[in-house]
Amino acid sequence: MQYTMLGDTGVEVSRVCFGTMSFGGDADRQTSAAMYRRCRDAGINFFDCADVYPGADAAGVSEEILGSLIRSERDQLVISTKVYGKVGPDRNDQRLSRRHMMRAVENSLQRLGTDRVELYFLHNFDDLTAMEESLRAMEDLVRAGKILYPAVSNWAAWQIASAIGAAEMHNWRRLACLQPMYSLAKRQAEVEILPLARARNLAVISYSPVGGGLLSGKYGRKARPGQGRLLDNAMYKKRYGEGSYYELAERFSRHCAGRAVHPVTVAVAWVMANDAVTAPIVGARNLQQLEPALAAAELEMDPDWYAEVSALSPAPPPAHDRSEAAE
Repeated sequence: MQYTMLGDTGVEVSRVCFGTMSFGGDADRQTSAAMYRRCRDAGINFFDCADVYPGADAAGVSEEILGSLIRSERDQLVISTKVYGKVGPDRNDQRLSRRHMMRAVENSLQRLGTDRVELYFLHNFDDLTAMEESLRAMEDLVRAGKILYPAVSNWAAWQIASAIGAAEMHNWRRLACLQPMYSLAKRQAEVEILPLARARNLAVISYSPVGGGLLSGKYGRKARPGQGRLLDNAMYKKRYGEGSYYELAERFSRHCAGRAVHPVTVAVAWVMANDAVTAPIVGARNLQQLEPALAAAELEMDPDWYAEVSALSPAPPPAHDRSEAAE
């Protein structure tokens, strides 16, 4: 396993982060424990969770399972979790109010069986709550030692920049890490988020490097497995429902077959090869799915190969939309 710095925090993390959204959902406790142990054996010291995982009907179960697994080696690990989603019956059991965040972090720490998390992510942007309300709550949690580094997920670049500016103005702990969606199928982060991360030395732990399974080798223009998130889950069907995504999946599968490398390995390695990405978050339902993702950490993708893979999908237009000026 390779290791790298988490932005400018001085914390060293594995180049692969394991996402635990399947714990207690698609993966039962025994399977979750087996995947955790395999990750540790592979050298992973970085695990990501959220208070809403594995889903609204079982919110908190993933944290509970992860907490039971990390207890004996907590100090050797970097743990992140998130707040925003609805985790209870009350209308205020959601979003990024100070009221909710203060309760949510205590509940997460209790389920995880720890006194702190290294990274605490605001899981989405909350346009119903003043940004400084949420950021001040994060600052107070940092000062209390309950979280070490503030972070955001699914925020636009202008929102991230605004948060950095507010933190600098108030002398608060600034954001340390971003968690955007990023894969060969979803490249919007290349336009502003990844350049912002480079410019401000922010860590990036991007999610969905395999596009929700789109780039797993199971999909194509006419190829569909019997089941899978892209077929069974309304959110994923909407996210990847266009025919162009399945055409990309087919081109990508052919490319990987020509290289004799598992598509999941190539998909994750391509994300890792971007110098703005600290660690992609990989997830799995079982050990069989996990293995090719772990193999990406050992795959050397040289610049020529990276360019070949990149050419399989169109790069997004530049932020100013002047494509002729992008070179």
